[in-house]
This record gives sequence, structure tokens and C-alpha cells, in this order.
Amino acid sequence: MACYKILLFMKRRADLSAEAFRDYYENHHAPLCQKYSRGVARYLRRFIEPQVHPETGVWEDPPFDVITELWFDNEEVYKGALAYLTSSVMPDEIIADEKNLFDRSSFRIATVVEHE
Repeated sequence: MACYKILLFMKRRADLSAEAFRDYYENHHAPLCQKYSRGVARYLRRFIEPQVHPETGVWEDPPFDVITELWFDNEEVYKGALAYLTSSVMPDEIIADEKNLFDRSSFRIATVVEHE
């Protein structure tokens, strides 16, 4: 069985701490996005926490603060969601809320199809 995923790589606004970013994302932005998430089997937020590498030190400024995963069991729903997310048509309230949280110029999108 295949699982289809859309990965969203996003950076927080420079004036937000990592803690404030996570709090806002989890308590405001994620619930708002779930209103528009029909057909999404799972909606995961993977917050990046740089760690010390023994040879290169700390990763000072990772390019993203969160990797958001949208999982789909249905290929057609996945394709529809991908077409929607890669268009310039987004609900005004989502765009307004993203401006409270993200450096929108940092957004990157990738897809994954997993097979077991």
C-alpha cells in the first residue's frame, strides 16, 4: 500500500523565538489549517532542533525551523491537495496567519511516495 506525503519546509520569522514559534504554530496555526485539511490522513509538524556535531560544532542557522508533513492514503486526494498548495490560491485567513508566523519567502515543497 502506498502512502503519499507532501512535505513543507518552513522558516520562522526572524523576530520570533523558537519557543514562541512552536507555541503559535501548535495552538493557533495548526488548528486553523485543519479546517482546510479534508482528506489528510495525518498532519505532522517536525520541529528542527540543531545538535552539536563532534567535528563541525552546532548547526547555527538551519534553513528551516519545521518540516510539516501532510499524509494521504488516496492518490487522487493527494494530487488535488498538491495542486492546491502549489497554486497561488490560498484562503486569506491562512495567508494572514502565515505572516504572523513564517518567513513566507523560505517555503519549499517536496513530495514523497512511500511503499512498504
